[in-house]
Parts: sequence; C-alpha cells; structure tokens
Amino acid sequence: MSRDGTLLFGSLLMSLVALVGGITLLMPAWRLQQLLTPLVSLAAGSLLGGALFHMLPEGVIALDPLYAGEWIAAGFTAFLALEQFLHWHHSHRRQSRQLLGEEDRWVREPMALLILLGDGLHNFICGLGIASTYLINPPAGIAAWLAAIAHEIPQELGDFGVLVHSGWRPRKALFWNVISAFTFPVGAFLAWWLREQISLAPLVLFAAGNFIYIAASDLVPEIKRHAEPGLALHGFACFAGGLLFMLLIAIRF
Repeated sequence: MSRDGTLLFGSLLMSLVALVGGITLLMPAWRLQQLLTPLVSLAAGSLLGGALFHMLPEGVIALDPLYAGEWIAAGFTAFLALEQFLHWHHSHRRQSRQLLGEEDRWVREPMALLILLGDGLHNFICGLGIASTYLINPPAGIAAWLAAIAHEIPQELGDFGVLVHSGWRPRKALFWNVISAFTFPVGAFLAWWLREQISLAPLVLFAAGNFIYIAASDLVPEIKRHAEPGLALHGFACFAGGLLFMLLIAIRF
C-alpha cells in the first residue's frame, strides 16, 4: 500500500473506533469499570510516550527550540481552554435550569452536545497532528496513531455512556459518536493537502501539546485516584507499559 493509501486507511480506521461504544450495552457496569481502569492507564502512558519519544523529536528538529516550545505550549493551552469552556458552559446551564426548576433531562442534553463538539474538535486536531507526523516520518506517525488509538477506546466508551445517560437512544448516540469521529480524517486530509505549502512541524508540536495535556490532566489523575495498593500498582504497571512500548518503537525504528 502506498504512503497516501496507508494514511487514508489509518484515518478511516481511527474513525471506526467510535463504534466500540456499543460494547457498553453488552456488559454490566462493574465489568466495564474493570476494563476501563487498565485501558485509561495504558492510554496515559502511550499518549505521553507518543508525544515525548516520537512527535516532539520530529517537530523540534525542524524548528528553533524557542519557537518549538511556543507551539507545544499552544497545544497544551488550547485544550485547557477548551475543557474550561465546556466545564463552565455545562455548569452554567445546570445552574440556570435548577433556578428555573426545570427537569434534569434538559440539563443533560446540552452536556451531550458539548461532548460531541469537544470530541469532534479533539479528533480534528489529532488528525492534523498525527497525519503531519506520518508525512514527516512514517514510523513516528504510526507510533502516534497507536497512542491515539489507545486513548480513543476508553474515551469512546465513556462518551457513548454519557450520551445514553443524556436520554439519547443507543443507535442515535452511536451514530453521532461516529460522525464526530470522522473529523479525524478531515484533519488528516487537510495536513496532506497542505504538506507542500506549509511546514508541518508546528502542527506536530501543537498535537504533541494536546497529547501531553490529555495524559497529564485527564488520564493520570484517574490512575492516582485508586487508594487500594493492588489497583494502584496495576494502574502504574499499565501506564509504564504504554510508555515503554512507545520508547521501544522509537529505539527500534
């Protein structure tokens, strides 16, 4: 398969990962929680390793160090701003509805729409960054893609659960989850289209900042919240395993 064909196939496959949300309908909640804990830990290590061992080296080597740092900080800050906005908007809607005495289902509906909006934007940025990494260095791009897959599986499981909890029928929730996931190939196509017109290194570093933020801010706290020594050790082992896997790919390729 050609390099462009591999890029297209990987982008479409990433979008189809959204279908994994349907698994939540087939298993009890306690089993799903058992599955999510190691997946989140593995995703945290993989995202951090993908950023540190693959995306950052490919982006920094092409830019002035200070300029590279600015793009990493921009990617990190952009996702912080997005999460802050979504959190504020959701809290504001909840307070307004409670003051008006309206039913909770009207509170949950905006939350579902905001989750789809945030997920779609996240997937678009990931598509830009991972495709840019792949176009600069295919092995590094594949490693970044694997890290994103590791993160997308628990995220899509969680998003699907929230949409169903918001009152959406499972079929509708799955459909819109997949639609929001198709912003990933849109971002990948944009990176491919711009590859001869702009430097892709800033996009790689911007996405690396996203990866670092998601791993450090969203996923690592989930690992740390387990007080039981056994669960804590298991979570740390999965995190270290994801990190080591990304390092081994970097050393090997």
